[in-house]
Amino acid sequence: MSGHIFGRSTRLSPPIAETGDGCYIIDTSGKRYLDGSGGAAVSCLGHSDPDVRAAIHAQVDKIAFAHTGFFTSDAAEELADRLIAHAPDGIDRVYLVSGGSEAVEAAIKLARQYCLETGQGSRHRVIARRQSYHGNTLGALAAGGNEWRRTQFKPLLVETSHIAPCYEYRYREEGESAFDYGQRAANELQAEIERLGPETVMAFIAEPVVGATAGALPAVEGYFRRIREICDHYGVLLILDEVMCGMGRTGSFFACEQDDGVAPDIVTIAKGLGAGYQPIGAMLCSGKIYAAIEAGSGFFQHGHTYMGHPTAAAAACAVVRALDERDLLTHVRAQGEKLDAALREAFGQHPHVGDIRGRGLFRGVELVADRDSKATFDPAMGVAPKIKKAAFEAGLICYPMQGTIDGQHGDHILLAPPFIISDDQIDELVGKLNTAIASVI
Repeated sequence: MSGHIFGRSTRLSPPIAETGDGCYIIDTSGKRYLDGSGGAAVSCLGHSDPDVRAAIHAQVDKIAFAHTGFFTSDAAEELADRLIAHAPDGIDRVYLVSGGSEAVEAAIKLARQYCLETGQGSRHRVIARRQSYHGNTLGALAAGGNEWRRTQFKPLLVETSHIAPCYEYRYREEGESAFDYGQRAANELQAEIERLGPETVMAFIAEPVVGATAGALPAVEGYFRRIREICDHYGVLLILDEVMCGMGRTGSFFACEQDDGVAPDIVTIAKGLGAGYQPIGAMLCSGKIYAAIEAGSGFFQHGHTYMGHPTAAAAACAVVRALDERDLLTHVRAQGEKLDAALREAFGQHPHVGDIRGRGLFRGVELVADRDSKATFDPAMGVAPKIKKAAFEAGLICYPMQGTIDGQHGDHILLAPPFIISDDQIDELVGKLNTAIASVI
């Protein structure tokens, strides 16, 4: 394609998206693509929601932007109230930004400032997990454990410790119960805190359900409860990154509600918060953290020009209202079960499908060269990108990735369709995915 856009790849000439119709994107040739991944788990309400569009229009007619150094807005205030009404126990304040990476940056910086304002200046280290992704800005990239994205930027990244993910399919030992495996995996955090020195560790960050890097990978029961116990014992802040898995994607408003009701100290959201209609994200923190800033400097030394953007906040308010008033979470749970059943019927005995996992409308399919040994395909084969291309040609948008296990080995497909997906569209999604996989493997 001619022009001056600096796109994701200099070797690709993507079609032009012209219109949206519910779960479909239509290009300028008239071809319809079923959005089986919501872009990147973003478009939870589809691409033509009238209520969100009307909310944006109404806000622009009032005022589109006012800098938060001078003003707040009704839209931002309402959004914060609505989010806190759903938030985990103890979460009391909302810091609005423009996306997931910004939300994670804000979370890490707030954790450090909290330590300083409470007389714990030696605490500066972050512990995270391998095979998680927390964003592309340097602080978020440093926290993330996606080696493929990190490698060339390592000289620029703040040192971060990484422990193993909770990855039952790969790491639970023969004869070990799921619960015992989860406790063993969680106890790696305790060992790492002790290794680094408890007085130096300020935060542990994790995705409740790992998204793009590991393919809708949930923790086993009891894992996050043990993580919360360890954090409390050592005075370490727990940051849960729900940028991809939050906002109803897994069937509950916050994904952590399904992990023993564990409440974080800080939680980040984005993607589904604006449903793709506006760029927006948020960092939510506990009343305890906010009170420490309030009683100390009174100023969070951080900020972005577009934080608290009224138009973006108005769009997000309409999204949250839709989740509440249309009973969409019930629909997510029901359609999620149907999608899971359809995937298992199509691929449950497939010789090259090792695991089908996830929650709600957040599902992953892990591909293997051999089911019995769980051996992976040679990365040079490029299985995941080939499936992405084949699915796109068939009229399906999905999110395959390589490097599921260690950044190099392993292939998976992430599915995160709009919450409004119908039974027929679930059949269409699985059918087209089956065609794509068959054409590649």
